[in-house]
Order: sequence, then structure tokens, then C-alpha cells
Amino acid sequence: MRDINTLNEKLPEFMHMLGGKISTSDPEAAALTVSYDVGLSFCHSGDIVQGGFITAMLDAAMSQAVFAFHPGVVGLSSLEISTRYLEVTRAGPLTALGRIVRLSHKTAFLDGQLLGESGQLLATAQTVAKLKRREA
Repeated sequence: MRDINTLNEKLPEFMHMLGGKISTSDPEAAALTVSYDVGLSFCHSGDIVQGGFITAMLDAAMSQAVFAFHPGVVGLSSLEISTRYLEVTRAGPLTALGRIVRLSHKTAFLDGQLLGESGQLLATAQTVAKLKRREA
């Protein structure tokens, strides 16, 4: 497993823009959490977070789980992603959980959850991703 501090140093810029950082990991469950602090600039209709940013936060958490627990993976691209919006997501502190469901040499099946500040489930996502591994 990669160190959380090292992972946070290498996060994509958009995650920083959304106030994101990896906060915890659970190697046994092949899962990690990303804490976000989303500002109003990512919202429509006042303080409601735009759906594309919700999908991006979930996608990033799921992808970072792969990078955290499989250091040989150097790239990952979504082949399919499905997001379900269960509640209105408002600006402020949010937590995304990313988990590896199954991983083969070339493909990853991942799922994610987005939680509000009080722990309410706001959105879920599932993705199938193509993996790029470090050449031997």
C-alpha cells in the first residue's frame, strides 16, 4: 500500500480545487476515503453542487483506491461510470468513499459513496475501468 501523504502529494489539481485530500484507508476492505470541502463556485441554484462535480469526486475516490493498493497501476481510465443521485448535495464538507470490488490485470470494478457532513448518503457510483500497469 502507498503512503497517504505520498498519494496526497500526487493528487490531480481538480481534487485540490474541490478541497480534496485522502483522509483514511482500509487495506482490508481495499477502500479509502477522500475528504472534500466544496465551495459555491461548483454549485448551481445557490449551494447545490452540480452533478458532474459529484461524479468527479466519486470517480477520483474510486481511482485513488486503485493507486493506493496497487502500486503497479500507473494509469486508469473509466470505460463506464454510473452515478445515482439520492439527495441534494450542498456545498461544504463532503466525504467520498472509494472501494475496489474486483481487480484483474487489465480491468477494475469499483464502487463509491458520497456522504454529507452528518453522514447521510447523497450519491453512489459504480465504474468499470481499464488499467495501465508499469512495464516490467
